[in-house]
Amino acid sequence: MMTVIIVIIVTAINTVFGVMLALYLVRADWIGQKLKRLLNSLVDLPFAVSPVIGGLMIVLLLGPNTVIGALLEGAGFKVVYALPGMTLATLFVTFPIMVREVMPVLQEIGAQQEEAASTLGAYPWYTFWRVTWPSIRWGVIYGVVLTVARSLGEFGAVLVVSGNIINKTQTATTLVYQDVENFNVAAANGVALVLAAFSALLLLMMEWAKKRKEVH
Repeated sequence: MMTVIIVIIVTAINTVFGVMLALYLVRADWIGQKLKRLLNSLVDLPFAVSPVIGGLMIVLLLGPNTVIGALLEGAGFKVVYALPGMTLATLFVTFPIMVREVMPVLQEIGAQQEEAASTLGAYPWYTFWRVTWPSIRWGVIYGVVLTVARSLGEFGAVLVVSGNIINKTQTATTLVYQDVENFNVAAANGVALVLAAFSALLLLMMEWAKKRKEVH
């Protein structure tokens, strides 16, 4: 259940903010090239940093022994060794996926149709849903599938942030790790088999989305 909750939250946040950032980086000419390069570098940061290091950064910034972490826990909001910290760790690892899937599509289709719709008096949201979205939807779907797959399989960052507390902060991958450590091979194989089945299903969905993306 913890795995499902994290996947749903992370996928929803990544889809909304990933598409928004991709539009911002491709279409916002007024922000300047230096700021765009900085944002692009920040987007690629999770690719350059080990997930374990990402999880450790969250612990060092928001852990119970830090000023911010202590203030949050005093207010009744625990981040590290709880669901919020695990979600943050998974977001850190998966955030670039949606941005990097949508940006090439936006660059390929150009802005002519959007500019024409704006000239004809269409509101920004109407332009997005009627002009932009039909062109990028398969790229977004492909990004969603990749995000789900990455969220399901994340181990390093989540292990550091969750503390792997039995029956409280365990995901499917950390449960497999715990069972192997306890020599409970049968249970570990059972969970791993379920994850493998999901992976096979996601692989088929990725191929389907990839073909539709190429067609459109």
